Amino acid sequence: MTEKLYEKDGSVFAFDATVLACQPTGTGFAVTLDRTAFFPGGGGQACDVGSLGGADVVDVSLDGDRVIHFTTAPLSVGSRVTGEVDRSIRFPRMQCHTAEHIVSGLIHARYGYDNVGFHLGPDEVTMDFNGELTGEQLDEIEDLANGVVFSDVPVTVSFPSPEELPTLSYRSKLDLTENVRLVNIEGVDVCACCAPHVAKTGEIGLIRLLGFIRYKGGIRIRLVAGERALADYRARCREAQAASELLSVPQEKIADGVTRALAASDALAQSNAALRKRVAELLAGGLLQTDGNRVLFLSGGEDHPDVARQLANLAVKSTGGIVAVLYGESERGFRYLLASERVDLRVALPEINRALSGRGGGKPGMAEGTFACARDEIERFFAD
Repeated sequence: MTEKLYEKDGSVFAFDATVLACQPTGTGFAVTLDRTAFFPGGGGQACDVGSLGGADVVDVSLDGDRVIHFTTAPLSVGSRVTGEVDRSIRFPRMQCHTAEHIVSGLIHARYGYDNVGFHLGPDEVTMDFNGELTGEQLDEIEDLANGVVFSDVPVTVSFPSPEELPTLSYRSKLDLTENVRLVNIEGVDVCACCAPHVAKTGEIGLIRLLGFIRYKGGIRIRLVAGERALADYRARCREAQAASELLSVPQEKIADGVTRALAASDALAQSNAALRKRVAELLAGGLLQTDGNRVLFLSGGEDHPDVARQLANLAVKSTGGIVAVLYGESERGFRYLLASERVDLRVALPEINRALSGRGGGKPGMAEGTFACARDEIERFFAD
């Protein structure tokens, strides 16, 4: 078996060990040691990575009592090697995982809800609980959780015997009877867990609940802690500063600035809509009555879907055949709006699309889509 250093002390990032086995895997090598600090993953937390005897450790798994290290180079059986766990990945995970225990323990103690789902992702933690909480209640939990951090409470590990286990009160998602590892956050939580944690809660630094949603009859909470909380805070501050500069308001007035900007944008949108309607009316006003088809190409300031639709609706009144309004010219062709009061476009459209490499559909009186062809081809088709 492999002595699992991470089970007793999550702060061990470098260690020496003896290579017991090394087998090729096709993509690398599977290495077994007599002892390791590499966590093989479990309990919602991914495995560690790092280096071993100069080779990269890209994956770690558990095979019975043996921890298997998947390396990029072979290691000599019987040799003494140095292993180094990538602290920049492991430590933030430890901070977040310990924070999850604190929050889950507080929610369980205060409201009786169980943590029924947990995922420690690359940026944040998600936790699922089998009961609902309000934003105000979660604010209180966040305050209490950070109080635990500021109190620098010890985080200890124990391995109770099968005889002792039934006498203990602890949280667990599984019904375990042996080889149980309990993580105890003094006065806050006791939980069965296989992952490494910080030694004292002060190492977490900060716990931040980012938000929550209703989920499967309960709630899903998003959390960041420690280094990830700092990164999240820094990113939000940068975004706030950028928004402040764009809106020309102090950061504490961003909401007011956004409200004014939205109001100005709405007013501008209404003004532009009125102008586009007027453009369509002016274009339609110059059209003469015809019993045949009519082709209209929009360009420049007229080239807009709203203008095209309104122009088609107006031009159809003076057109006996089909009005074809073309706009949005590109290398691939044109967008089209077809309108008619006498021709059933659902019947006519398949032939039109075949002739003009078109794609689209619609109702008897109006259809829209694209033509992948040149302007003169469209003009010739509707002139016939």
